[in-house]
Amino acid sequence: MKLHELRDNPGAAPKKKRVARGPGSGKGKMAGRGIKGQKSRSGVAINGYEGGQMPLYQRLPKRGFNKPNRKAFAVVNLGLIQKFVEAGKIDAAQPVTEDALIASGLVRRKLDGVRVLAKGEITSALNIEVTGASKSAIEAVEKAGGSLKVAAAAAE
Repeated sequence: MKLHELRDNPGAAPKKKRVARGPGSGKGKMAGRGIKGQKSRSGVAINGYEGGQMPLYQRLPKRGFNKPNRKAFAVVNLGLIQKFVEAGKIDAAQPVTEDALIASGLVRRKLDGVRVLAKGEITSALNIEVTGASKSAIEAVEKAGGSLKVAAAAAE
């Protein structure tokens, strides 16, 4: 194969439709835009506009509420903690704190704290100290012979 024999796959790059290039092109004269009117002009943006009638999105009532001071937790699953212990990234002998989780690379940043959830299996007896944890996560850690301390503010 030579350089001048290179071809794209058939149909990989469809030819661009050239509008307003004469009657022979099939898209000549008005370039497929019809006759007059706002949509035949350039610079038109009328999404959601209903000709002066109150648009649907304004007629419908607002729903819901976003709490301005809600807390965002970094979520960690027990299975991942176990994986990092087996990989040697977390020292099982030391207490597993939020800082230790960040240092290991399991959590990128604390946000408003770290919350442990019970997805996955845990076999190591770990002493975990975090901001929050689900009840099933606490039970799973204690079943494995460890302890999971939760900060008083976010205790459930």
